Amino acid sequence: MDDDTDTRKINSSFLRDHNYATEADIISTVEFNHTGELLATGDKGGRVVVFQREQESKNQPHRRGEYNVYSTFQSHEPEFDYLKSLEIEEKINKIRWLPQQNAAYFLLSTNDKTVKLWKISERDKRPEGYNLKDEDGRIRDPTTITALRVPVLRPMDLMVEAVPRRIFSNAHTYHINSISVNSDYETYMSTDDLRINLWNLEITNRSFNIVDIKPANMEELTEVITAAEFHPNHCNTFVYSSSKGSIRLCDMRASALCDNHSKFFEEPEDPSNRSFFSEIISSISDVKFSHSGRYLMTRDYLTVKVWDLNMESKPLETYLVHDYLRSKLCSLYENDCIFDKFECVWNGSDSVIMTGSYNNFFRMFDRNTKRDVTLEASRENSKPRAVLKPRKVCVGGKRRKDEISVDSLDFSKKILHTAWHPSENIIAVAATNNLYIFQDKVN
Repeated sequence: MDDDTDTRKINSSFLRDHNYATEADIISTVEFNHTGELLATGDKGGRVVVFQREQESKNQPHRRGEYNVYSTFQSHEPEFDYLKSLEIEEKINKIRWLPQQNAAYFLLSTNDKTVKLWKISERDKRPEGYNLKDEDGRIRDPTTITALRVPVLRPMDLMVEAVPRRIFSNAHTYHINSISVNSDYETYMSTDDLRINLWNLEITNRSFNIVDIKPANMEELTEVITAAEFHPNHCNTFVYSSSKGSIRLCDMRASALCDNHSKFFEEPEDPSNRSFFSEIISSISDVKFSHSGRYLMTRDYLTVKVWDLNMESKPLETYLVHDYLRSKLCSLYENDCIFDKFECVWNGSDSVIMTGSYNNFFRMFDRNTKRDVTLEASRENSKPRAVLKPRKVCVGGKRRKDEISVDSLDFSKKILHTAWHPSENIIAVAATNNLYIFQDKVN
């Protein structure tokens, strides 16, 4: 993010035709796999689209890095809970990849109630020469079979298949807001508003409840769980964040039910900033461990904070994402935008963090140089290999020609979901129903 690289080049964007974009097309999660070769998106219609990175070819070296559709499948269908008379949406809330062990890929996807483990594999051969059935699958009359033959594998066009291998259901009373795969790659956790469950990836009919904050009397409920994540290296440690702006670090070695936390991170509020909206805007919408496991990043409505695991009293760094909205909280409350849940991501070396904002803006903060940049993901500048120009928002006074006034921001265009390639400067940004993939022009 120094001067010559804070503009990012668009590599490719997956744009759906605006005329046909429906509510179901809105992207609800974005996730790179562990190598960055694959990128998965989930949408409100319950579909998962997996993109694969093009391999570099000698005659087209610049094509390396383009992501093309690899597989599309319907992960979840709308359901109805007859006991509670509730419709269960098919919307994909989160996707998490498992590290690749063989030729197939595995990912977990979840809607409000059910987690599914999907296997995505390639097939380029098919068996031919069956004895008991014809090539089109019809059973043959046994009396006509006079000789036995050995079936053979014949080449066929490459086919990518997605098959649900496990379905983890009936364990959550409330809506699942996050899933996280443990570093032992044998277990994962699923989190709803009041409880966190621990699952074994091989066992679908039972899970262990490891956090339960549900009070005996629901009228005494003061906070809910908003997100949870496992430590990247220590399989016994995880964190969860709350709607009150606090983060609890728990150790599963201490007890089976982690109702008592090991560490508690919270920044006391400045009394001079206290307002009617204080509690709403302090709710944490996302929490992420750094790749090193030393730091935690949390996103609330107006800021991103970086915490050192060894210092509970206050955050190490605080970055203002869109402080110019502080004066607009009243209208944001009226149009429900104040409840938007923005995510945040680290780059591969934990030196830069990225999070979304309104008007299709997204923000990047360099932790070393303390410089930040606002970029825009929009159709207007989405020509391949176009260079993104930094944007500025002006709050009052005279507006320069390249600035945008805070009063003309479009709050219906918001970037809630972003992802960063695990090792390279490639980012994926979901803007409503469009996916943009940008990469550093120095690549």
